[in-house]
Amino acid sequence: MNKDEFADNHFIRTIIEEDLKNKVCEKIATRFPPEPNGYLHIGHAKSICLNFGLATIYDGTCNLRFDDTNPEKESDEYVRAIEEDVHWLGFEWHKEIHFASNYFQALFDYAITLIKEGKAFVCDLNAEQMREYRGNLKEPGKNSPYRDRSIEENLDLFERMKNGEFADGSKTLRLKIDMASGNLNLRDPVIYRIRRAHHHRTGDKWCIYPMYDYTHAISDALENITHSLCTLEFEDHRPLYDWVIENVHLPNHARPRQYEFSRLELLYSITSKRKLNQLVQQNHVSGWDDPRMPTISGMRRRGYTPSGLRLFAKRIGISKSENIIDMSVLEGAIREDLENNAPRMMAVLRPLKVTLTNFEEGKTSSRAAPYHPHHPEFGERIIPIAQTIYIEEDDFSLDPPKGWQRLTLNGEVRLRYGYVIKCDQVVQDNTGKAIELKCSIDHDTLGKAPEGRKVKGVIHWLSAEHAVAVNVRLYDRLFTEARPDAIRAENGQYKDFTEFLNPHSLEEIQAWAEPIAGELAAETRYQFERLGYFVTDRYEHQKSSPVFNRTVSLKDNWK
Repeated sequence: MNKDEFADNHFIRTIIEEDLKNKVCEKIATRFPPEPNGYLHIGHAKSICLNFGLATIYDGTCNLRFDDTNPEKESDEYVRAIEEDVHWLGFEWHKEIHFASNYFQALFDYAITLIKEGKAFVCDLNAEQMREYRGNLKEPGKNSPYRDRSIEENLDLFERMKNGEFADGSKTLRLKIDMASGNLNLRDPVIYRIRRAHHHRTGDKWCIYPMYDYTHAISDALENITHSLCTLEFEDHRPLYDWVIENVHLPNHARPRQYEFSRLELLYSITSKRKLNQLVQQNHVSGWDDPRMPTISGMRRRGYTPSGLRLFAKRIGISKSENIIDMSVLEGAIREDLENNAPRMMAVLRPLKVTLTNFEEGKTSSRAAPYHPHHPEFGERIIPIAQTIYIEEDDFSLDPPKGWQRLTLNGEVRLRYGYVIKCDQVVQDNTGKAIELKCSIDHDTLGKAPEGRKVKGVIHWLSAEHAVAVNVRLYDRLFTEARPDAIRAENGQYKDFTEFLNPHSLEEIQAWAEPIAGELAAETRYQFERLGYFVTDRYEHQKSSPVFNRTVSLKDNWK
């Protein structure tokens, strides 16, 4: 992968270059640490490109590590999906995949050491009591009444917690830091809780599970991570990260440092796993990989490209300032990538029948057309013609507006890669809608301009005899509001984001396409000329029954 594919001149690169220059580390090691409790989304794509991209730029390494400490919400399905997404985006992780659950015994042993050193204690406060004791930003917290238990009692209770002698939620293991700290994360945080839940990797071996902040810091250190990158909501957690690293005796480990960058907020979308899961569970979408979803698997099924997503990640950059990005920026990056790489075909989505009244077998000819105007190596195909053709119904108007350059009664237009035709007669139904046009061909215009007049309009078309029936899904934005989960009602409460689902986000139609549409494999991308970029569906497309998803229009015309 090319090193210039990734965002440049940002503050994390400056930090890394200084660290390498000053021999803080010999080479960098980053990690991408998703929790396997859902599918990855566009925000994760930014993080993947950052972590793996930095390893690429500086010839370092990047681990894929699953922070699987919350067994009730995690599954092997999500693990497999995340692995596939990272690979699809074009990245390779360093050596084997890592799991936080690999370190459960080590994490337990480190907790024992913390207890022996008087730095951790078993607490009997329940969650509500713990909130009361914690204080707030204006008032200090109060020490737990169990904070001064003896080391021996704490060791005994913690061992019995592990052995399953106590009810879920009845006890926790907490660090002894500072209940008066201005940072609430340092007010004796919980590092273990009792939870009888089947774990997707360790089964029922454990009934106590470590908390994220404790686990993450130690996992980074055990893997010799040098630069631990996370989003800004973890900035206030950094002192706890540092405390854990400094107080746990890790042998021969690199000293990881945490750095925060702004998370991506993509307008007309949501990136909360909980809310994405709600869309799936309430059947607002067909699944995590629905092409309207901002998940990587959904975007893949929509026809987005790995290189287009990497281009998007580069353009939005890395900073600590708000990273609010309009959907048009993402669509623009995908469009730019497809413009150069997608071959062309013609398709008619809403057909209007045209009878060519002076069609002559053997005289009316077909022309060859390139699959891409700038890539002759893509080859070419013959555009067949017959007496009956289809054009788009909105390429004809009985009452055309000013400046109309398409077809109208007694008007002329050029068929793409074909002849100039003139509309001589319109057949209408009982509502006045045009259902057939009868047109004549100027046989002297194949590949050249007509004599004595100018014909400005060019429209796409298909031979009815040769066209292949295709199922086309026209996808649009999933929400009608830019920030669907941040709209307040009159009482000040946030409205349910599902109120703003776009009822027109999916339209499924039967259409027609060139014969090659019946020869394509799944996940093949094409531009339908004048219409947009489309992809054969990853799962449902078959050569005998083609299914195309619209990836993006040819230009940004969303309203």
